Amino acid sequence: MPLFIELHLIQNFAPSNLNRDDTGAPKDALFGGQRRARVSSQCFKRAMRLYSRQHQLIPEEYCALRTKKLQALLLERLVGRETQEAARKIEVALAAAGLKLKEEGKTEYLLFLGEREVAGFANLINDHWDQLQFSALSEKKSKKESKAAVAPELAKQAKRILDGGKAVDVALYGRMLADLPQVNQDAACQVAHAISTHRVERDFDYFTAIDDVSHPGEIGAGMLGQIEFTSATFYRYAVLDLAKLLHNLQNDQELTLLSVDALIQAMVRAIPSGKQNSFAAHNLPEFIGLSLRSSPLNLANAFERPVQPNSSQSLTALSVTALSQYESKLAPIYGHASDRWAHIDLTGQWQQPNSDSHTSIAELTQWVKEAIVSQWRK
Repeated sequence: MPLFIELHLIQNFAPSNLNRDDTGAPKDALFGGQRRARVSSQCFKRAMRLYSRQHQLIPEEYCALRTKKLQALLLERLVGRETQEAARKIEVALAAAGLKLKEEGKTEYLLFLGEREVAGFANLINDHWDQLQFSALSEKKSKKESKAAVAPELAKQAKRILDGGKAVDVALYGRMLADLPQVNQDAACQVAHAISTHRVERDFDYFTAIDDVSHPGEIGAGMLGQIEFTSATFYRYAVLDLAKLLHNLQNDQELTLLSVDALIQAMVRAIPSGKQNSFAAHNLPEFIGLSLRSSPLNLANAFERPVQPNSSQSLTALSVTALSQYESKLAPIYGHASDRWAHIDLTGQWQQPNSDSHTSIAELTQWVKEAIVSQWRK
């Protein structure tokens, strides 16, 4: 039976602008006919990726980078090689794999590559230095012609490097290379845009800055401006296809368990960096729910009718209550007998009889990993 691991978070952020649009305003969306605060899935996924790397939740060899500067990365690894010659060798090797460099040695678009893939190209170039001839590539040749100019066996080796490299980032969030569909990887983890559980209005911070070096009698500000911000309680949701993750990680069960642990920790702890120097909105979730299901079920419609604030309960507590009630309504219709829940609830409003209560993230991740191992043994 398929196993989907879902994360449901209720998280209240103090005044902030974590994710802004092209005008600098906090992102928002219409939902249930009402304006809601929003933080995009891309914003949270980047924060999660950076958190995992910075806190070494995943060994470096299983991490990935998103960059156009692959040539520069490879030049750093070709120690002792003459730079200009090495740059041309890199160009030939990448062309053999179907990747073309443009101005300033950058690739045509952002590549999402595992550390092992980058290391693989460096090793290929070092091991086959003399076979990567400058004449194999010219400015007038197309990508197809450039690949054909490289020895067939060497071209096969170059292409085999792009296998995902067991990079956890790539396995979780997927990648697409337009010119190389054979190396695309479908994401094992889907992350929803975070939306506020209630209606919001944008606020404006009008600010001034005073020139510290001013003359007596000099008046007025040295600078003035305004920043838009919001404050909101968000519902955040992500779902992980366990079988897909295991497949993307080339059936490495140990690495899969490590990836699940890292995903949960990063989802809970990572906060986007937008305008944090101005707002310092380092607010962690009040509710963390983990569900194991046979098919995914996003509970955002619990907030189609916006939560209404009152003086007796916080928006966070009211949001957890609404989430619990909605799960109770949907579970008998769309749920499965094997569905399970575990949670950390700081509001005391989560009322699900089949939900195991925990007091730490470590306990929560251990609960999930034990369920995964049990699934694999069946």
